Amino acid sequence: MNPTLLSTIHSAIPRTVAVILGGGAGTRLYPLTKDRAKPAVPLAGKYRLVDIPISNCINSGMRFIYLLTQYNSASLHRHIQQTYHFEEFSRGFVQLMAAQQTPEPTSGWYQGTADAVRANLKHFDNVLHDYVLILSGDQLYRMDYRDVLAEHITRKADVTVCTIPVKREAARGFGIMCVDQEGRIKRFVEKPQTAELLDSLRLDSDSLIRLGKSPDDELYLASMGIYIFNRSVLHRLLNNSMLDFGKEVIPYAIEQYRVYSFIFQGYWEDIGTVRAFYEANLDLCNEHPSFDYGLSSAPIYTRPRNLRPNVIGSANLTRTVLCTGIKIGSANIERSLLGNRTIIGHNVKIKNTLIMGADYYEDQRPPNEFPVPLGIGDGSVISDAIIDKNVRIGKNCIITPEGKPSHFDHPLACIRDGIIVIPKGTMIPDNTVI
Repeated sequence: MNPTLLSTIHSAIPRTVAVILGGGAGTRLYPLTKDRAKPAVPLAGKYRLVDIPISNCINSGMRFIYLLTQYNSASLHRHIQQTYHFEEFSRGFVQLMAAQQTPEPTSGWYQGTADAVRANLKHFDNVLHDYVLILSGDQLYRMDYRDVLAEHITRKADVTVCTIPVKREAARGFGIMCVDQEGRIKRFVEKPQTAELLDSLRLDSDSLIRLGKSPDDELYLASMGIYIFNRSVLHRLLNNSMLDFGKEVIPYAIEQYRVYSFIFQGYWEDIGTVRAFYEANLDLCNEHPSFDYGLSSAPIYTRPRNLRPNVIGSANLTRTVLCTGIKIGSANIERSLLGNRTIIGHNVKIKNTLIMGADYYEDQRPPNEFPVPLGIGDGSVISDAIIDKNVRIGKNCIITPEGKPSHFDHPLACIRDGIIVIPKGTMIPDNTVI
């Protein structure tokens, strides 16, 4: 890369604002989103989903970050306010932009991703910028956005859409792109379903070879919901009533502007469903997990906590991840992840389970406030489950989705995608069988 272009790209980084879309209701992740916004859902025992895009921004040198919020945003706001404090002499920030009523006729609830950005364009102008990076708040991946910005500038693009190769069945759930040899997007189809349509969108053999794939592979370029816009182009594209980037703005932009694809081939997971969320968390129990949260060159940041050391009794732990402040009795735990402040009693059996832990210890609450102590009581058996935060499970309880429908509702739990989920703050009496 020539020095002039390198200097141009380097100077573009502080002239880029990042906008994280965090206002969705997250219905596919229910009941984890019953009382919290989707980006605030706990991840890997100690993080939140929103920590992923924010950390990617920080590691990419992009420090002007706006987070657009709407539904169940209290815990999300609290996490941001407690976590992200840049140094005193830095101009960087993570600024919360909640949906609000104003004298303008278009104010109020965001009606879609594009509508949310449109409502805040004037606020972004408080920072001198030439580029706007649009990000989702519910994806697990590590990306250096400087690479995307470099391609965007090199190609003289108006819009860049980050894409990822996916297989045929997965393509039915994404917006699929067709590109020319230069990477310019020529066609976009939202969630193609028919065999004929899918056949017409398949990557050709030359494109597959350029990606280092076999020419016989059946792959498609799926939109990741990550975009870079030139500031002036974004303003023009949103000077209308279009509500959604994927369904409306991007297809329109392809016809009017220079829209290119940035092809990402690293680990990426859309964890918008209970099953995908569950699998992404328990993947950490593998000897070589697909995603490394502690990569020294690009770590994932979150709120630091000064918790008690873990206390492990005569427990048998196999392929189990422990966070901090945990206390375990004589339990048998296999392929499970235990979040901060998890308390587990004696003779407990746990398998294939994500336990999110707790926000506080029992000794930080009035004595005998609840008939069931915080944590998992003696003699209980749990498998294939997600136990949300601050759950109280009594003695000799059995919690498993075995023998039940893949979608099932119970007064104390629900099953989604074959995973039994105990909602946040639930209290389950002794001897309960779910």
